Amino acid sequence: MQRFTNPRDIYHGKGALEALKTFEGKRAVICVGGGSMKRFGFLDKAKSYLEEAGMEVKVFEGIESDPSVETVMKGAAFMQEFEPDWIVAIGGGSPIDAAKAMWIKYEYPETTFEDMCKIFGLPKLRTKAHFCAVSSTSGTATEVTAFSIITDYEKGIKFPIADFEITPDVAIVDPELAETMPKKLVAHTGMDALTHAIEAYVSTANSEFTDADAIHAIEMIQKDLVPSYNEDMEARDSMHTAQCLAGIAFSSGLLGIVHSMAHKTGAVFADYGAHIIHGAANAMYLPKVIAFNAKDETAKKRYGVIADYMNLEGANDDEKVASLIKFVRGLNDQLNIPHCIKNYGADSYPTEQGFVPEEVFLERLSDIAANALLDACTGSNPRQPSQEEMEKLLKCCYYDTEVDF
Repeated sequence: MQRFTNPRDIYHGKGALEALKTFEGKRAVICVGGGSMKRFGFLDKAKSYLEEAGMEVKVFEGIESDPSVETVMKGAAFMQEFEPDWIVAIGGGSPIDAAKAMWIKYEYPETTFEDMCKIFGLPKLRTKAHFCAVSSTSGTATEVTAFSIITDYEKGIKFPIADFEITPDVAIVDPELAETMPKKLVAHTGMDALTHAIEAYVSTANSEFTDADAIHAIEMIQKDLVPSYNEDMEARDSMHTAQCLAGIAFSSGLLGIVHSMAHKTGAVFADYGAHIIHGAANAMYLPKVIAFNAKDETAKKRYGVIADYMNLEGANDDEKVASLIKFVRGLNDQLNIPHCIKNYGADSYPTEQGFVPEEVFLERLSDIAANALLDACTGSNPRQPSQEEMEKLLKCCYYDTEVDF
């Protein structure tokens, strides 16, 4: 038996933010990030719409990129004092992911972060509050998913929280918010969305329900990502829909080791002055993982189907896989994303010598591989790597070498 879970309501299209006027409750907390939602007026709009619905509203702001366990605990304490019956998270993946974890701690104050990370092991939520996610970026799709990514900075590891309980009750997918994204964010979130769709399609948990969303998302991203990056606002609006479809696909169809590696390399080199941004990590690792997974015949056939829908060249599945890899690498070039960690600059742009020294990467490789194997996304990857294979794959992602194993 499989399960397919979505928010109860998805409000989409321009002006969808006004759906907040229809919410029923006494108190609402808005969780928001660094300032762009305030700067562009969307925070004030959300607050006024909730007040128009008759609610007292407080704002928890300043949620950082790659939110920390400490931020989650602070937000939960804020909620425990205010006692909201609606939690509204507005912004990119970081504030929404953080708010999901805060929600768990708010409803169950005795819960530890370690408890939250037990895969599909959460207690029933909605005993105190319902949850609405308003996405402002076109990639993470956390507004429709059963996942949250929180960083433990002491360990230097991003941990996924995975449970259908944290699927939002309401998702608001208003493209007006996404039109404010800077180009770098368009590139990274767009490649995150493409990775979601491709990984969901080849995942061992795929189904007819997830396949349809994944394939259509891939077709839309192929058509609209580069124009969106080049400031075509019609394409950017379309990308906001595409990334949501990709999110619907992977929330129930799950992901694979592109994400496992991205989670475990993102913060592990923070002591060298930067993170590997999640979407950029996915973009670099995706071609390598396609090559690795394509050694599995079922996965190879499914990559071939993706290539067919994209009208890529290939007389057989091997050629189609090669065309798909070439397409992804070409996207990275057009979006100014490097092909490997070795050439990943601290600003995320390609450079001859990236911020992660070779000796540091090799020193930490074994632990990164072990942690990636334990990641929640690894179990649904179509080909299960060994410790040795994961280390070899990570080396390919560092040096941009061919995957021949």
